[in-house]
Amino acid sequence: MASICQARASVMVYDDTSKKWVPIKPGQQGFSRINIYHNTANNTFRVVGVKLQDQQVVINYSIVKGLKYNQATPTFHQWRDARQVYGLNFASKEEATTFSTAMMFALNTLSSHLHTSM
Repeated sequence: MASICQARASVMVYDDTSKKWVPIKPGQQGFSRINIYHNTANNTFRVVGVKLQDQQVVINYSIVKGLKYNQATPTFHQWRDARQVYGLNFASKEEATTFSTAMMFALNTLSSHLHTSM
């Protein structure tokens, strides 16, 4: 699998109960190194985030076709699935742009790729 981008961001999830953004893992504030990996063999993409301080994996998310990716602000981007809303609070606008460009590439690739069955 090849990394198609790398950026620093805090990984958050939206807590419906408190109506607030909270760290994806309790007590896991701070930046993670976020990569988007492309598995060219089966044309899949994953968002993987590793804490800078202790190398713990905080997110390992499979990007699916039709994912709604929203750039809420220049440095805060989010997406949702059936269970959760995920947010990335980037270290800088440049890193946010790098990540969103790769995310758009992944989504475009997934939506244009026709899976043929044998």
